[in-house]
Amino acid sequence: MRAFQNKLIKGDCIEELKKIPNETFDLIFADPPYNLQLQKSLTRPDRSKVSAVNDNWDQFESFKSYDKFTYDWLSQCKRVLKNNGSIWVIGSYHNIFRVGKILQDLGFWILNDVIWNKSNPMPNFKGTRFTNAHETLIWASKRKNSKYTFNYKSMKCFNDDLQMRSTWNFPICNGKERIKKNGLKVHSTQKPESLIHRIMLASSNKKDFILDPFLGSGTTAVVSKKIGRLYCGIEKEKKYIEAAIERIRKTNPIKDEYLDVIENNKSKPRIPFGSLIELGVIKPGSEIYDQKKKFFAKVMIDGSIKYKDNEGSIHKVAAQILGAESCNGWTYWHYQEGNKLKPIDDLRQRLRTSS
Repeated sequence: MRAFQNKLIKGDCIEELKKIPNETFDLIFADPPYNLQLQKSLTRPDRSKVSAVNDNWDQFESFKSYDKFTYDWLSQCKRVLKNNGSIWVIGSYHNIFRVGKILQDLGFWILNDVIWNKSNPMPNFKGTRFTNAHETLIWASKRKNSKYTFNYKSMKCFNDDLQMRSTWNFPICNGKERIKKNGLKVHSTQKPESLIHRIMLASSNKKDFILDPFLGSGTTAVVSKKIGRLYCGIEKEKKYIEAAIERIRKTNPIKDEYLDVIENNKSKPRIPFGSLIELGVIKPGSEIYDQKKKFFAKVMIDGSIKYKDNEGSIHKVAAQILGAESCNGWTYWHYQEGNKLKPIDDLRQRLRTSS
């Protein structure tokens, strides 16, 4: 697998994917051809030409040929994806429904569809349809029971302590971020780094291995390098590979010390209070206290605690003292260490670190 780490591969994605071992990648981001089926050039009301997607790589003979292409590359992606990995595929109304069906046919398990609302979409110059102001992303795990990565707490913190929703607002790629050569766009469908950044932050961790089978001008590789992920990109167009190499060369990674994310509770090993007694961390008969040392309880051999006539778990007894429906006993109860009172949760964290 090391042979593919932080590598750009020039070639057809399906043929190149066949060369990669099974279960190599933690996450895949795919921005495949949309099969836009444009019949002729687009012009603005002032008759200036619109720089639309009319590249050869986006043209297919029929829906049947596009579906076969989609089935083939998604089949290979499923093979090289780790069992607990996930995939993101982006598309427009031209292709995303066909992609979604094929994902399900192949046994992927759809987790979310996310709407990318474009704050500065291209207008509908002819006035014959609604302005197409969004694209759709499908997020899917390899199978129904995959233990995929979702950094829920990080996403909530990122969103000012509100649950992150499935509608995301970003402008299309423009300004200094848009890669140009001789005043023209190098790639017609270059995605904004902010979009890829959120995807990686949500569904991968530091040092995870990311695949982009349609690398284009290299946005996935650039963001991977910035935020401490390993990457592999496949691209058949020479001019895109060259642009990607230059972008990656100019990219500076964020310092490793700033790449940690908030750990989800479900990703931490569960340690019941009784384990502290079994392992001799707390001995039966020890006293534990509230933060002000107004109340104290005795620890029993079975992991229960006693305070006067109240007995039960650390959570139940704390709630009874407070007259509340529930209470987190790990943070309510403290133990004496020298002249200091420390929450018993510190002892649990020590066990997690050592396990």
